[in-house]
Amino acid sequence: MNGLKIAYVPGVTPGKWLTRWNERYPQSPLQALRYDGETILARLNAGHSDVVFVRFATGSSPKTSEIHVIPLYDESLVVCAAKDHEIELYDGPVPFEDLSEENFLDLADYPESSGGTAMAMEVCASGAGLLVLPLAVARLHHRKDVVHQELSGLPSTSIGIAWLAPVGDEEDDPVIEEFIGVVRGRKENSSRQASVAQRQQEQAVVARKQRQTSAGEAAKAAKTAKSKRKSAARGAKPGAKRGAKPASRGRKN
Repeated sequence: MNGLKIAYVPGVTPGKWLTRWNERYPQSPLQALRYDGETILARLNAGHSDVVFVRFATGSSPKTSEIHVIPLYDESLVVCAAKDHEIELYDGPVPFEDLSEENFLDLADYPESSGGTAMAMEVCASGAGLLVLPLAVARLHHRKDVVHQELSGLPSTSIGIAWLAPVGDEEDDPVIEEFIGVVRGRKENSSRQASVAQRQQEQAVVARKQRQTSAGEAAKAAKTAKSKRKSAARGAKPGAKRGAKPASRGRKN
């Protein structure tokens, strides 16, 4: 089994899946990297990655006729602000409507070439504006001079796993199917795992051939036995018992 090239957006922690895979298939190690760029799905078409973990708005999906996507889990959103901001006073989620008077930073203004999310967090720390991020991303770029609180009133984001759809009559790559099974928590011997299903199919083919061979041998043996019985019947003389004396033809005086 070949290994795979995996890419994931910031905030995804694939360590448990990679560990589980390497424990099961140490001969097929995975290559994994975090991708901070804007278009992680483009890595699939370019052949740079076999599988990617992508972020998208909950309720939507980047799935197309060319790309399969399976949603995995939803993320909580948080609002980030400079330390000592009033959001620290909330015991629970901050309603988005309570921040209507605030200035918000737009991540689109901070491409990776200009520092990306890390730069946006630095600007946030200066007090120039608030920043909305998935919780996992806020933790990834944590700063001592920035605080965050859970946010309500905005659509959440989701993480999904994506890979190229097969072309024409091609079937899905069994190695990718195997990895997806690992990510979705399937046990090593689950019949839904591609390798297990393939092994079961191969065993079924072997068993069928063995049954066919046994049936053929039984039929051949029955035919041979029948032929022997016919030969024995043709060799016997009709109307006489072995060892019996012939009957007298006349009455004795």
